[in-house]
Amino acid sequence: MTHTPEVLIVSTGVANTASVIAGLHRAGATTQLTTSPQAVLDAPYVVMPGVGAFAAGMETLRQHGLDRALIERIGAAKPTLAVCLGLQLLARSSQESPGEQGLGILPVDVERFAPDAGRVPQMGWNQVTADPTCALLTDGAAYYANSYRIAQQPLPEGWSAATTHYGGQFIAAVERGAVLACQFHPELSGAWGTALLRRWLTQGGNTPC
Repeated sequence: MTHTPEVLIVSTGVANTASVIAGLHRAGATTQLTTSPQAVLDAPYVVMPGVGAFAAGMETLRQHGLDRALIERIGAAKPTLAVCLGLQLLARSSQESPGEQGLGILPVDVERFAPDAGRVPQMGWNQVTADPTCALLTDGAAYYANSYRIAQQPLPEGWSAATTHYGGQFIAAVERGAVLACQFHPELSGAWGTALLRRWLTQGGNTPC
């Protein structure tokens, strides 16, 4: 990178942003927190982190009008990264919070791991397998901390996915142009995760919006 990307981090109120900030700094970016919908619409790069409950995350987004801003931003394919709960909030709903509507950007639903999946939450490293159509995602090992996931299923046209196996195949991450959403934590996934963040910052910044 020949410049220092400026990344706006959405303050969801349920996220531990310290590791995300540190990971972005390692990838060569500067960061700033915000709850401003207009700033989310205008920023060159936006990250929506998440560690916590689905309902609490959606409540915070709606309270600040960030839900509408994120739907518009992602619809315009502006460089946006969603992490962990951030990916789940893009879905229609989650078993974690019955009756709570997500952003609905992805026509999928979030489900808890099946009882026979093993230890829940999944904590630690697992293999990621990227579809050949992916431009940002590659095969590698990523760090997870999740009790819920999106089961592998067809995605809308234009989206590509990577998958992981834990009690069955599930979506590890999705991408569409400059939009990237990961169930795993790229900021905690060592050199592979840092390389992914750098690709998002460079390739995402060169993607027409």
